[in-house]
Amino acid sequence: MKTLDLPISTLAYIGDAVYELQIRLSLLKLYAAKAGTLHREVIKLVNAEAQAEALQLVLPYLSESEIQVVKRAGNQSVPSARNIDPADYRQATAFETLIGYIYLEGNTERLLDLLSKANPDLEFHRL
Repeated sequence: MKTLDLPISTLAYIGDAVYELQIRLSLLKLYAAKAGTLHREVIKLVNAEAQAEALQLVLPYLSESEIQVVKRAGNQSVPSARNIDPADYRQATAFETLIGYIYLEGNTERLLDLLSKANPDLEFHRL
């Protein structure tokens, strides 16, 4: 099955996991902290609002095919959680979908490049 044939929800599910793991590992290198402290710092970067901002930071660098993935995800009807702006939730889902798509395509260098653009103060490495 081609990556683009996967449902948006599946791409976003994988992208969410990949992004959070990358953020956790990156912050672990910065902070020699207990898990609870590390978790609080991670949440600041992986919540819907932060992911919506991350999408805005990477948009200028996306290829046409990546833009199509983002548009497809942004047009998808997704249930939003309470207390989250629906626009932020859609953009966060689009960001997660993009990350999932790039990861499943096996384009590690591109993934690391976009993660660095979304979070310029952090260092990312191959999983």
